Amino acid sequence: MTAREPATGSRWYGRRRGKKLRPGRQARVDGLLPRLRIDPARLADRDLGALFPEPVDDVWLEIGFGAGEHLAAQAERHPEKGFIGCEPFVNGVASLLTMIEEHGLKNVRLFDDDARLLLDHLPAASIGRIFILFNDPWPKKRHHRRRFVSQRTVEDLVRILKDDGEILFASDHMGYIAWALEHFLRGGELEWLARGPDGWRRPPPDWTGTRYEAKARKRGAKPVFLRLRRLSGSA
Repeated sequence: MTAREPATGSRWYGRRRGKKLRPGRQARVDGLLPRLRIDPARLADRDLGALFPEPVDDVWLEIGFGAGEHLAAQAERHPEKGFIGCEPFVNGVASLLTMIEEHGLKNVRLFDDDARLLLDHLPAASIGRIFILFNDPWPKKRHHRRRFVSQRTVEDLVRILKDDGEILFASDHMGYIAWALEHFLRGGELEWLARGPDGWRRPPPDWTGTRYEAKARKRGAKPVFLRLRRLSGSA
């Protein structure tokens, strides 16, 4: 097997800051975020359930949660699950922190950096569901190497997924959708769950829309939702 570039060699190309935060949001970033932030170096061989103050029966991961609408809604809908959200954009982190505080969510932990820096540290078969929703498609060919979905990241996602665990990937960029599906299916460890057009045109029943989805639909784009399942014993 060819040696892979370590995750610490990854480079983040997206924005980390937008407009200056309002005082209330800045106060949450300064005070609440340190209490919820995950230290990857302390995760090796650890039961991820121990990250949360109350027992959880599974841990779900959202990569690039944007403004946090979907993650907050999932956490509120499923208090029995633990949620890990990854997002380097501080304004999005501040938005989610506001929802966590307002809704009293105790089952969310955050990693405010590139998710690829976290994946290597997550225990094998520790995640039941992974969400990758409307992340940057980097449409220009010379930028394709910047896309989050790659051979390396798919290998990492498969490793941390439990048997029968699921990935939900959503995008409105058809080139990136085709790219992602090809990478997801290449290793034979993931099964695409679509059985007809509605299997990719419609979001799952517990879906909560995001502002990025709304922007795509306003432009006339039609988002696609890819659901994939990790095959049991596929390692």
